[in-house]
Amino acid sequence: MTASQAQAVAPAPTADEDGTATFRQAIERGWNQGDLAAMDELFAADHVEHQVGIEPGREGVKGSIRYLRTAFPDLHLTIESTVADGDRVWTRISATGTHLGPFMGAPATGRPFRIEIIDIVRVVDGRIVEHWGVADRLSVVQQLGIVPAGPR
Repeated sequence: MTASQAQAVAPAPTADEDGTATFRQAIERGWNQGDLAAMDELFAADHVEHQVGIEPGREGVKGSIRYLRTAFPDLHLTIESTVADGDRVWTRISATGTHLGPFMGAPATGRPFRIEIIDIVRVVDGRIVEHWGVADRLSVVQQLGIVPAGPR
C-alpha cells in the first residue's frame, strides 16, 4: 500500500481529538507565544466565558492573554493531562512565569511562580465556544509576596 493509499483509508479524527488539538493550539499559540491573531481562528466570536475576571467573547480571551503576558512575559503553560468526551475537553495545566509587570494592582516583584489550573472547554466546528477555568490565584499572589503566605 502506498502512503497516499494509507492516508485515504486512515480514519478521520474524532470530535474528541479535534477538540483536544484545538485547545492545545490555543494554549501554545495564545498563552505561550502571545499570538493574539491565532485566537480569531481558535475561538468563536461569541465565545462564552465562565471564569471570573475574563470578559466575554473572543476579545475577552485576547485581553486576558495580553494582561497575563504583560505581567509575566515568560509565561508558560504546560498541559499535564487531558480528557475529552464529545465536544468537551478537560485539562490540568501547570503555569509558570516571572512577575515583571503590574499584576492585580501590584508592581513587578521579579519573583517566579508556579501554579496548577483546571480548564474545561467546549469545542464546536474547530472553535472554542465556551470555557470554564479555575486557576490557583491565591497561590500566585502568595508566591509573588503580594499577600502573606499562610501556614502549610
